[in-house]
Amino acid sequence: MTEIASPQASVSRRNVWVLVAAQAFLGAQMPMIFTIAGLAGQSLASNACWATLSISIMVIGSMLSATPLSAIMQKYGRRVGFMIGTSAGAFGAAIGAYGLYVQSFPIFLFGALFSGTYQSAQGFYRFAAADTASEAFRPKAISYVMAGGLLSAIIGPQLVKVTAGAFVVPFMGTYLAVILINIFGSLLFLGLKIAPPPPPRSDEARGRTKWELIKTPRIAVAVICATVSYALMNLVMTSSPLAVVGCGFQTANAADVVTAHVLAMYIPSFFTGSLIARFGAEKIIAIGLTILTAAGAVALTGVALPNFFGALILLGIGWNFGFIGATSMLAGAHTAQERGRMQGLNDLIVFGGVTFASLSSGGLMNCSGGTPQEGWYSVIIAMAPFLVLAGGALIWLAMRPKGPETA
Repeated sequence: MTEIASPQASVSRRNVWVLVAAQAFLGAQMPMIFTIAGLAGQSLASNACWATLSISIMVIGSMLSATPLSAIMQKYGRRVGFMIGTSAGAFGAAIGAYGLYVQSFPIFLFGALFSGTYQSAQGFYRFAAADTASEAFRPKAISYVMAGGLLSAIIGPQLVKVTAGAFVVPFMGTYLAVILINIFGSLLFLGLKIAPPPPPRSDEARGRTKWELIKTPRIAVAVICATVSYALMNLVMTSSPLAVVGCGFQTANAADVVTAHVLAMYIPSFFTGSLIARFGAEKIIAIGLTILTAAGAVALTGVALPNFFGALILLGIGWNFGFIGATSMLAGAHTAQERGRMQGLNDLIVFGGVTFASLSSGGLMNCSGGTPQEGWYSVIIAMAPFLVLAGGALIWLAMRPKGPETA
């Protein structure tokens, strides 16, 4: 992690390390929740079709929180927004644990809504890494922060193995562990030094409106590719624990598959930023979409444990290239004054797509076929039209005449 020595570079490196630690420690709660939420929901819901509804509700919470959190960070700074995220994460986990204790599916779902606020706040870690970074260091800063998820991929599922059966009520221990992660992890942000951008003077341009921003070709394509990459990852990962267990394997096997998937999501981050700096974001996004297609092909070849591992590993790598590439493209396409409105709008759209994918995942998995295998194949086939959309948008951008309007 090198940058030209200067006070600003030192602050940038410090911020990146704080955000890497947050991604690693606080981020562990996301694979924990994704591993057990569908299984917990299956035990609470009266209809198996709603087993993954808590994950969908969590994503809805993320979508609804994105714009307010972005505005808060724009006005009061990143630290305040991130503290709000960890507070909501702890509160949501507490409600979820209580819902499990009293065997109430509605209460369990209500807790998931607040967990979504944490998820939304975590999504801004990557943007925060770019705030104080130089233009040359920006792709690497984003990539390093995403790489922090490598430890979360190890910590989260392993904590599930220890905590899922720790109490008489299944999975309640996992949610109690999430509370502690948020409480102690929030202390990391005391070391963050990112000042909010100064408000524009009355005679100073305030930048483009949201509509003007989203009409910019480069921004529009970045948002489409980020949404498709994240939504397809969520679509498949949400159903994977149900598919693994439904096809005759154990919860521990599902946790191992999720571990492999999340490792694959973040290990490439050690070099994704360098690849983007060398080859450009568009080419890296294209590679990511190709790998996502390969993940679907592997999943359709069978439901043996190696198929699940292979598909979910490719899914993670494809998400990494597609999502980090799109984030880097977006971060370089707006000004500091436009940051709050564009990043909030981006995550609103991204999590809107993820909400749709998450809602679809449980229904496709549990209600589109007579067996878990048929449901799993339905989930995988649903990836196709969205891959075509993102690939077509990227080709359209590449074929446009080069000029300021494409930036």
